[in-house]
Amino acid sequence: MGLFDMFKGDTDEVTPHFAFATSLIYMIGADGKVENEEVGQLLAVLGGEDSGGSIGVGAQNKKLLDRAFRYQQSHSDDELLAEITPLLTDAQKMCILANILDSSLSDGEAAPEEQVLFNKFLNAFGISEERFQPFFEVIVMKNDRSVFTNAEHPSNQPGHTVQLKL
Repeated sequence: MGLFDMFKGDTDEVTPHFAFATSLIYMIGADGKVENEEVGQLLAVLGGEDSGGSIGVGAQNKKLLDRAFRYQQSHSDDELLAEITPLLTDAQKMCILANILDSSLSDGEAAPEEQVLFNKFLNAFGISEERFQPFFEVIVMKNDRSVFTNAEHPSNQPGHTVQLKL
């Protein structure tokens, strides 16, 4: 690897970065509709500034997303999981799980198809629900904006403190 190889961007091989982007694409499309919040979340984790200074997808990530969309159109989620699982470290698997869960909840709730797909990832990655539970609780809390609009929300009751249950 040469000193400047890092500037070449994503290659055509299946890499952990490709696995990350493609996993998000699968989750976004799981329920058959693409919500603005899901696209926003995708751009937030993969995007950046373009040369004009506006927020969008930079050239490197545009190539990556184009490849990910093409892959998603021609491969099942089971094929994706079989191909990427052996390539990923534990940290990469947990990062993908956290981000696809966040994506599924970005529009307010996880559709049944998104829940099924999330569980496929969890099982393929060999991560137990018990191990992932604390991460799940944080992401659910992050996406529960009703604490601002519902004074009767259980988390808004006097004396309630938010804590992780380990």
